[in-house]
Amino acid sequence: MPELRAALRAALLLLGVLCFHVPPAAAQDILLSSPDGDVQIEGTLLGFDGEFYRVDTIYGELTVDGSGVICDGPGCPDLENFVARIDISGSPSMIRLLLPALIEAYAAQKNYAALREEDETAIVYRLSEKGTDRLVGEFTLFPTTADEAFADLLSDTADIAVSRREVRDSEITLGREAGLGDLSAVGRSRVVALDALVPIVAPENPLQDLTVPQLSGILSGKISNWSALGGPDAPISLYLRDASSGLGQATVDALLGPVAERLTEAVVEIDDPVALRRAVLRDPFGIGVTNLSEVGDAKTIVLSGKCGFAIAPSRLSIKTEDYPLSTPMFMYFPARRFPALVRDFLGFTRDPYAQLVIRRAGFVDQAPEEIPINAQGDRFANAIAQAGTEVSLADLQRMVETLGPYKRLSVSFRFEAGSTRLDAQSRSNVQQLAKALETGLYDGRELLFVGFSDGDGGAEANLEISQRRAEVVLSEVRRMAETANFERVTLAAEAFGEALPMACDASAWGRQVNRRVEVWVR
Repeated sequence: MPELRAALRAALLLLGVLCFHVPPAAAQDILLSSPDGDVQIEGTLLGFDGEFYRVDTIYGELTVDGSGVICDGPGCPDLENFVARIDISGSPSMIRLLLPALIEAYAAQKNYAALREEDETAIVYRLSEKGTDRLVGEFTLFPTTADEAFADLLSDTADIAVSRREVRDSEITLGREAGLGDLSAVGRSRVVALDALVPIVAPENPLQDLTVPQLSGILSGKISNWSALGGPDAPISLYLRDASSGLGQATVDALLGPVAERLTEAVVEIDDPVALRRAVLRDPFGIGVTNLSEVGDAKTIVLSGKCGFAIAPSRLSIKTEDYPLSTPMFMYFPARRFPALVRDFLGFTRDPYAQLVIRRAGFVDQAPEEIPINAQGDRFANAIAQAGTEVSLADLQRMVETLGPYKRLSVSFRFEAGSTRLDAQSRSNVQQLAKALETGLYDGRELLFVGFSDGDGGAEANLEISQRRAEVVLSEVRRMAETANFERVTLAAEAFGEALPMACDASAWGRQVNRRVEVWVR
């Protein structure tokens, strides 16, 4: 199995294309017959989820209800002792820290015994019934790069890919060709946890804060000396994760993509987050970008703006995406059924208890939190300090008077750069909020969807745009909450345009952070 996986990965990564569907190594011939024998389907078994057969036939890939057929052949599964098996490939921190914590918590909740085995290539969890020791599930976790994870998914050598970056357009195209469905569609992915990109330096480095444009300038090589940042006349040493890792790719996407710049050739790429942190700690003139969950004893640099804003990464600022370099942690699935135990586990990852497990594992959960207005003094003070000529005192008073009886939810909605499409974290927030409405979490309360804009253009036009955005997000949440009883909860939309900026409008990142829809509850 490791040799097959390695060969497939190498071919996919070398060619950059996938023109064929590779069946699993364990696939075998079967014959499915109706009880009267009138209907027969012959082919290669691609998978069995305990209820349905997935078969590669001369007619293409078919999914057949196991309750209506008799299976014959060497590939037929043991129906009485079926074991749900799932292979997951991807981000080492997710594979080694996040998923084990979730699997162990799920096993404890379901009263399963969880046996862990590990070698240099994989971590295997075997779940069995306590008392009978009957094996019911097997999770095999492969720590790989983001590129390898998607290659494994496309070649059917992994059932789920986990990544710190979104699927690429080329991978979406290859996924359709491989019969996996549209990997960008609703239901083909989910955000399981949150993290953030943070710049780090050695503790003795006097640097305290950076603007996002300055950080992108360092990555592009346009800023190469500490004197340009108010420091000594010394060259900047830049350390990043390697280009094949999800972290490395997410860093370039977030910081260089919006300004259409390329990564400097002077960068030192490192294939391990611990080694990256150690390299920065050894170099008084070094700077790196890593995950908040992997900062360790390095010094975190706060992101600031020329207009006085300073935003540090925290649980709440990451959940709300007020911190501009928040990074979702993704799971991607093919368009096929998983065994019931696997589906149950995936549902568990959104359970409130699972959110506590995620937090304890060192990541940021997605459980909604309510923030009183008196705990947001800095935001409102900045709004007053930065109010332009088009934002009047009456506008600010109307905003405070309207929002005063409410608390802000940590659920926010932002948009992709230059697009009206919600970004990945916000698309996940739609699903999370819709599920909360379906379960009655906000019955008897009012949710106010509040739109804000950047300061480009006229204030009146920005107010109208922010109102439309709030109404669009509200409608999408209503559409997703199919089973919610909307007679028990009040949903409304309001907007305040450019009255409450979160960042400076002087940069593309600042304008993107300011264009948002918040949710307030009472």
